[in-house]
Amino acid sequence: MIKHNPPSPEPLHRAIARFGQATVLVVGDFILDRFVNGVIERISPEAPIPVLHGRGETSTMGGAGNVVANIVSLGASAVPVSVIGADAAGDNLVRMLRELGADTAGLAQARGRMTSSKSRFSALNQQVLRFDEEEIKPLDVAERDGLIRHFRSALTRADIVVLSDYGKGILLDGVAGDLIAICREAGKPVLVDPKGRDYARYAGATAITPNRKELGEAVGHAVFADDEIVAAARQLISAHGFDFVVATRSEKGMSVVDPTEARHIATQAREVFDVSGAGDTVIASFALALAAGADPVSAASIANAAGGVVVGKRGTARLTVEELTGALFRSHGPTAHKDAILDATSAARMVAAWKEEGLSVGFTNGCFDILHAGHVSLLHAARSQCDRLVLGLNSDASVRRLKGVGRPVNDQHDRACVLAALASVDAVVVFEEDTPLALIEALLPDMLVKGADYTIDTVVGADVVRKAGGRVVLIDLVAGKSTTNTIGKLRAGGTTS
Repeated sequence: MIKHNPPSPEPLHRAIARFGQATVLVVGDFILDRFVNGVIERISPEAPIPVLHGRGETSTMGGAGNVVANIVSLGASAVPVSVIGADAAGDNLVRMLRELGADTAGLAQARGRMTSSKSRFSALNQQVLRFDEEEIKPLDVAERDGLIRHFRSALTRADIVVLSDYGKGILLDGVAGDLIAICREAGKPVLVDPKGRDYARYAGATAITPNRKELGEAVGHAVFADDEIVAAARQLISAHGFDFVVATRSEKGMSVVDPTEARHIATQAREVFDVSGAGDTVIASFALALAAGADPVSAASIANAAGGVVVGKRGTARLTVEELTGALFRSHGPTAHKDAILDATSAARMVAAWKEEGLSVGFTNGCFDILHAGHVSLLHAARSQCDRLVLGLNSDASVRRLKGVGRPVNDQHDRACVLAALASVDAVVVFEEDTPLALIEALLPDMLVKGADYTIDTVVGADVVRKAGGRVVLIDLVAGKSTTNTIGKLRAGGTTS
């Protein structure tokens, strides 16, 4: 069965909110990426080649190092395990990992090994040359024993494992198979970003994440259409015992294929500046989503959005939770009402993402027990003064404490659904306290809105918002409209008109 409909965004945001609890063990080829920028103004007199006048240089982690960097950037913990050279490039990688806060005890530096490095030279943001320094060779017996020992030790505290194979030698000669077998024995999921044509070396992995070209090379023929992707993925599943395959398809998005079902996730159109390291971001975010409890399709949706962000950046890029949340919001277009009901943590991430996009965020709150014209008028007026409006909704317990026995008339789920369906409301957050102060402190909206029956001095959270540079707005109410009056009329047997 093939499905194309995307998963609901709310489970995706819940998974992202749990990223900080996850630990990912990353094994593979750690690479130093250098970026030299400059301008070309003349041709060399020595040979018919351009002369690049250097204007700056930066270094970042590539390969498995970029996977680690993305995991940490997304708020999770990463444990790197590998063997690199005892050279300047290796020293730089160790320093960068330590600066990220990663535990480098499992990153061995061997004198007989060269650390892979790639130097990219660009003029006016156009890459003109790449210079690679590397020596491809498998681990020797001592290096292999040391890596497996570190791996077993680190696995006890990891939720999931990523094997990042760039073909530089760390996972050659059966090392990948040994690590996968250890993971299977320990009951830990293991994902592989593959290299080469022979996927038998990854047999037994939970999943592999080839791009379309790599998928075709693995089955011996080019694949393009949906049905060809599915057939090729199932061929590999059958041959090598993978649980499922996640195929990245550039501008066509991603496909998640298991033995009985396939889902295709469309990409979000955006300008592409650089695809360097996009696969690292995809597998990092996919692994985190799985570790956070997402199903493979939801995890792929998160990874698809993550990849879309980093291709819009230059160089070996990483992304933040706020960027990822914003990309997911954009990819789903107008939010279905049930998906606009968020918990406080998800709402805070959403607000941060909106602000990153330069959008102004408003906030208002109340019990909204029986929705009436006064409520609708207030919310419409509030939304007209900001780009996004978050509504804090008192929980049932909170309403009972404030309004007394018999209230609320409608429970918090029903009230939230009705409010989230309004065009003027972009997100609804239920809070348990008597006031929304803690929620306001977490969201720090640009604008706090209440009815004109308040004064600015009596609006809860006004001082917090104003101190952060925001403003408080009081909206005129519709005369005679209130939930209390409506309930009173109903109890008296009168009409509400």
